[in-house]
Amino acid sequence: MNIKLKRTPGIYVVGFMGSGKSMIGRLLAHELGWSFFDLDHEIEAAEKTSITEIFGTRGEPEFRRIETEMLQQHILWIEQGRPAVVALGGGAFAQDRNRALLEGRGITVWLDCPLEMAAERAALASHRPLARDPGQFAALYQERLPSYRLANIHIPVTTDDPHVAVAAILSHPLLQ
Repeated sequence: MNIKLKRTPGIYVVGFMGSGKSMIGRLLAHELGWSFFDLDHEIEAAEKTSITEIFGTRGEPEFRRIETEMLQQHILWIEQGRPAVVALGGGAFAQDRNRALLEGRGITVWLDCPLEMAAERAALASHRPLARDPGQFAALYQERLPSYRLANIHIPVTTDDPHVAVAAILSHPLLQ
């Protein structure tokens, strides 16, 4: 296994909403025997409200602040010897400060899901505040792509079978 991953055993799954970060991250953690955390779910539990509600009442800047604090906490736990796979929210890796926090602290994995597939999946969920307008959804997707491309590992998502992506992640040279 990669020396960086041995030093800080954290895998951070990034990608656009609907890319499968939570499902694939959970399966990956199970395969590795590590803990799994979904950053958005962790935020909702800590704040005792939904992300939609946070966006609606406190705004995106406040949500991003909370998100960064939660990410810092998980990085700290991992660095204290608790191996984990962490699924980040769709916008977390697009924030410069979050990418800086993750630099050198584990492996980032981008689940590259085509826009059409992400849109179909996001349409099934009413809890996504940034997915309500198809035009804005597509623009946000394009805006975030350059950030996602900065991840250590790039995994194309071409099927709804999460096991395919997990196998691709586990066979990647960085994890050998």
